[in-house]
Formats: sequence, structure tokens, C-alpha cells
Amino acid sequence: MRTNYHTHTYRCHHASGTEEDYIIEGIEKNLKVLGFSDHGPFYDNRYGLRMDYCDLKEHIELLKHLREKYKEKIQIKIGLEIEYDPRENDFYKKLYDEYNLDYLVLGQHFFMSRNGKMKNIYEIENTLDFIDYANSIVSAMDSGFFKIVAHPDIFFVNDFLWDENCEKACDIIINGALERDFLLEFNANGLRRGMSMFKNGKGYAYPNAKFFEKLSKTNVKVIINSDCHEPKQLFDSYMDLAHKMCKDLKLNVIEKIF
Repeated sequence: MRTNYHTHTYRCHHASGTEEDYIIEGIEKNLKVLGFSDHGPFYDNRYGLRMDYCDLKEHIELLKHLREKYKEKIQIKIGLEIEYDPRENDFYKKLYDEYNLDYLVLGQHFFMSRNGKMKNIYEIENTLDFIDYANSIVSAMDSGFFKIVAHPDIFFVNDFLWDENCEKACDIIINGALERDFLLEFNANGLRRGMSMFKNGKGYAYPNAKFFEKLSKTNVKVIINSDCHEPKQLFDSYMDLAHKMCKDLKLNVIEKIF
């Protein structure tokens, strides 16, 4: 069964394609379930490169209309990809109670560091920050607001030699998911970014080989998502590659989250 729960539209200001463009593409590619999870805004539009908060209601209402329009051809789920900030629990609750979202995807591009400040995942100073990132992932799992951890290994975009902190951060996330029966994502968009030469050798920043080799030794549930930023990426050759890689690793892949 073809599904995708990680989909971005033009509304996030760094992708293209309308909501209906993706639905039409999904039908053409024989998807059974298409989940929208554009970069969710906070009420104060923090961080940038996110949907504007003033557009959120229109986006959701349009998806509800399109879900009804295309209900005979594809199942539409409405969600958001958003960071977890433990100070904003009331806001996440509002997204479900007032906006009637089906799900939230944890996209932890910013995380609470040990000094109590939010840190950008792309501005990590040393591998000790990996531990803070990993602990923030587990805190998000425990919050009850999220269904999937998007690109859980994205912290490896930071080029440091593998050390005990790298090992520990992987274990925190993987064991956290195992203990909570939580879904981790294998992200095809990391494959689209291509391989690079890192201090640990040539490979993808994410999906990170060492992370998923460790994961393959467990029964943690994995979902393959496109993380598409234009309609033609919805189910492309990189999604095919992602499925092959997961099969080769013998990961515990599931296709539907509802």
C-alpha cells in the first residue's frame, strides 16, 4: 500500500504546489493515504520558513473540502509538522481541539537545550548537544501530542567525528521509541539531498547509516515518508530507494498510522 504522511505545500515558503496539486499527484501515483503535514506555525510565527499562522485556518478548511471532494479516490489526513516546546502544551492541545487535526509530526528543528534555551539543530556546537536533542525527542514522545518523529537522525547534518555522545543520542531515541511503541521516520528527502563526504566517511547525513543499523537490531516501528516539497517528489525514485533500503535493513516498516 502506498502512503505518505509528510507533505509540504507552498504555504511553508520553501516548497511549491497547492494542496490540490498534491492530491492529484497522489491519485496518479496510486497512493491510498495522503497526509498533509506542512511546517506548522506557532501563534507568534517564530522560527521562519513556516506557514504563517494567519493561513492555518484557510489551509485546514481547504483540506477538509478537498478530503470530501476526493473521498472516493484517496484518503486525506490533515496534520502539521512542528517542533515540541514543553512550554506550549496548551497550543498543541488547541491544534487538536479547535482545528481538529488528525495528527502532529514531530519535526524537531529547534530543541530545548540543557541551559533552558531553544537551540537550532543546524547550529549545534558539539556532540554534547546531541544528547539534549535526543532527550527533547523523548519528551515529545511523552507529551502525547505526536504520532511520528520525522527524520529522528537529522542531527547528523552536523559534521562531527562519531563519539560516545553520538552513540548515546542514538540509543536515547531508539530506546525511547521502543519503550513507548513510537513511530520513527525513514526520510526520503534526506536521500534526495545526496551523499556527502563527512569526517566519518561518505554517506547521507540522514537517513544516517549508523543510526538505522542500530535501529535494525530492534523491533521499533518505522514509517517511510517522502517529506516532499514539490508534487513530483510525492512518490518518486527516492521513495522507491527508501523502501529498498528499509527492506535490506529488515526494518519493521508499517504503512498506515490510522
